Order: sequence, then C-alpha cells, then structure tokens
Amino acid sequence: AGKSVSGYLLVPALGDNGARVPVSLVRGSGIGPVLVLVAGTHGYEYPGISALQRLRQSIDPRALRGTLILVHIANPPSFYGRTIYTSPADGKNLNRVFPGRPDGTLSERIAYEITTQVIAQADFLVDLHAGDGNEALRPYVYMPVTGDAQLDAATRGMALAFGLDHIVIDAAQIRPHEATQFVDQTALARGVPAITTEPGQLGQSDDRSIALAEHGIHNLMRHLGMLEGTPEPNSSVVWLKDYQVIPSPVTGVFRATVRDGYAIAEGGLLGELYDPFGARIGDVRAPFAGIVNYVVGTPPAVEGQPLAMVSRISALPAP
Repeated sequence: AGKSVSGYLLVPALGDNGARVPVSLVRGSGIGPVLVLVAGTHGYEYPGISALQRLRQSIDPRALRGTLILVHIANPPSFYGRTIYTSPADGKNLNRVFPGRPDGTLSERIAYEITTQVIAQADFLVDLHAGDGNEALRPYVYMPVTGDAQLDAATRGMALAFGLDHIVIDAAQIRPHEATQFVDQTALARGVPAITTEPGQLGQSDDRSIALAEHGIHNLMRHLGMLEGTPEPNSSVVWLKDYQVIPSPVTGVFRATVRDGYAIAEGGLLGELYDPFGARIGDVRAPFAGIVNYVVGTPPAVEGQPLAMVSRISALPAP
C-alpha cells in the first residue's frame, strides 16, 4: 500500500516477436476501487498515452484510495509502426479481437493478456482513444447503455465525470463473453462499468487534447472517491444517439466538405470522392440530420473504411 511499480506485460512469441505492453500499478494507501485506464489500443492515438505518462509521474500513491492500473501502450506494434486502426504484425484491429486468444495472432494474444491480467482486476474501466491519424474529431465520450440499471447508472456517472461536453449514447447490447470485440464491452460483459473517451484528432499529441484526458481522469478519480476533492459537474452536455459510421463506397481520394463538430442536414454533403487522376466519382452524404463526430481529414479513401461518423442530437436521458 502507498507504493507504485512499472513494468511490462509480456506477450510470448508465437511465430512472431511477441510484445511487451508497458503497465503501471499504483496502489493507494487507502481502501478504494480498482480503476483500469487503457491507452494506445489504437497506436496512432496519442493523447491518452501522454496523459497516462504524466499521471504515472505525478500521482502520489499515499494520497490515493484504491488502485490504478495503467496500460500505457496497449498496442506496441501499431504505436511503433505508426499505423492507424490495424497492427502491422497481423493486419488486425486490436479493438475488434477481444477477449483474444492465447494461441491466436499477436493482436489476439495481446487482447488475451490484457483481458485476463488487467480487465479481470477492474472495478471501473476507461478506454482512452482519440482521433486516429486520419480522423478530424470533436472530443466526445461513448456511454454504453446495457439495460442493467445499476451498471448503466455507474457508467453514466463515469461519462459525466470525465467532463467532455459531447456524450454519445451507445445502445449496443452487451456482447457474449467470448466475442466482446471491444475493450469497453469486455469490461461490461463482466459487470464492470466502462466508457470509451475520444479527445484529440489527426494523430496529434497537442497539449489541449492531453489536458482534456488528464482533467477527465482526475475528475473521474474524484467522482469515484479515489482522490480528495469534489468532482466538477458538467452542466452543458450535448447528448447524441444513433451514431452511424459512413464507410467509403470505393477506393480513391476523399476531400471533406465539413469539419468535425459541424451540424449537418439529412443528405448534406460530407465530402467528395475522386479517382487518382482528379476526376470526381461520387459524393458522401449524411444519412440523417445531426452532428459530425469525425470526418476523415486526409485524402486516402479505402473501400469499406470509415469516412465520417454522424450522430443525432438526443433529448436529455433520464437519470
């Protein structure tokens, strides 16, 4: 109690190089919950990674109640390979292969180790994302709604405490234990309240985005009673629902005509598609009126990959 340690979660080699996932354990001097903070699930999303580095260096275990488990870089192959979405080791998206397999590809084995060694210890969990290297994104939180009143109340409290002013209500049903796919779903399937946060964009590691993540983490720890002080309430939340990711219908060149956070009408133009020679080959339009959560801000468009995400504005959810 009252101490901290850092080291590596070792993912054994299996026809590849394996991986070393950097993890810190901070055990407070007082009794409290176990909060798991996971950064770098997508290796090109940096603000959460930087925020956890700062937290590790600044947190005083003697002033903490409960335990922090910090997964600093969940996806080292993607981080060091500077790849968006997928790992250069196996071409898989780490946030689509949970809970993983001990005999699978490298991404699946990383997911298995994080599930069994880290998520299994959690009382609360935050998966810290950001706009990937291609995504111009307005900060928001995914707040899962499962239908379990107690679990949903705890998750809502976390989403509000994190402090970002846009909250996307994620009404997807809890997935089966053996096919949770996502980090937050892996926690929820085990009865652990969990949210996914998205401050930052375009693979940047700017001070503002890092500060949003830092503030959210500290406010959440105060909300959970892990730190002294009263959490700062967020009284200006824009609630969003029915989010839809719009994939590219073709491989080509994309030119966005909107910015992240823009309001858009049903059928409004999100961007234009061109062939490699500059000839216009199509438009990308909003499926309904709402808010642009993110839009791809770099030219490459790959058939089936996201170009934008749009959500409807929702009335204030019931407490």
